[in-house]
This record gives sequence, C-alpha cells and structure tokens, in this order.
Amino acid sequence: MKSKASLTHVDRDGRPAMVDVSDKTVSAREAVAQCRVRFPASVAAQLRASGLKSKKGAVIDTAIIAGTMAVKRTHELIPFCHPLPIDGCRFLIDWDGDNALMIECAVKTTHRTGVEMEALTGATIAALTVYDMCKALSHAIVLGPAKLLGKRGGKRDFGKSDLGRAAGKGA
Repeated sequence: MKSKASLTHVDRDGRPAMVDVSDKTVSAREAVAQCRVRFPASVAAQLRASGLKSKKGAVIDTAIIAGTMAVKRTHELIPFCHPLPIDGCRFLIDWDGDNALMIECAVKTTHRTGVEMEALTGATIAALTVYDMCKALSHAIVLGPAKLLGKRGGKRDFGKSDLGRAAGKGA
C-alpha cells in the first residue's frame, strides 16, 4: 500500500522545519529547470536585430552570470534549502518561436540532497535579468511558466531522461 504524500518541511507539531539530511546517502544529483520569456513582437524584432544587446549590455551573457550567481546563493533566498557545493551549472538560452526566449538551467552536485530549487532559481533569476535588461523597450514582457524538467539522484528520478538540452557534458 502506497503512503500518502506529505510536506517535508513541517515537523510533528506542524511548525516549519529544515529537513534533516544527515542520514541520506551522498550521491550524484542533477536537475534541469526552464523559464520562458515572451516579448511583444516589436520588442522581439528589435532584440533580434540588435543581436540580443540592449542599452544595458549583452542580454544573454548577463542573464547567465546572474542565473549562476543565484544558483550558488539559493540557500540564502529560500529558507529551508541547504547550502550545497555546486559541481556544475550550465545555461542554454535560445529563441522559442518568434517572440520568446527559453531559458534552461542545469545544475549538478554530489551531496545528500537534490538541486531542484537551485535549477529553478537559476532559470527564474536569469529570466528576471532578461526582463531587467529589456524593460526599457516594454513592460509587457511576460515571464513563465517556470518548471522543473527533470531530476536525477536521491529517492526518485523525475522527468526527461536526458535532463534537457542545457545539461550537456560537465553541466
């Protein structure tokens, strides 16, 4: 008989609590998340014409740097995330149709807990950075959805077997 799913960040008394991972096995873990950034057609055309450069600089390069910084600081942003050694972090940012960018963030660690939150944080902060870099062109830029594409390691694997295009070698 399968047990009912329950929240993991709540103690016996219903209070918030960080999960104790001390008894878990250290293993290779990886996760890939994505976030979409949709532009008005005129803004997308302008960005394509400029080679994805704005008055603030190189949009993609800046987004990758910001996303990587966010991955490494996820535990400072989300209260119950453990600080993790990040073994690899890779981004793939490419056009998704005429008017949107798709951002994928792949993260790897060898630890007792996974990196799903790090991958999601990296993808969404990279998307927010694209918004910041381009907001002078329009405030009608739309972010999302953001979602986990897959994870490996730990109790159960989830999602794509190849963990997305961003995973690549040495993600």
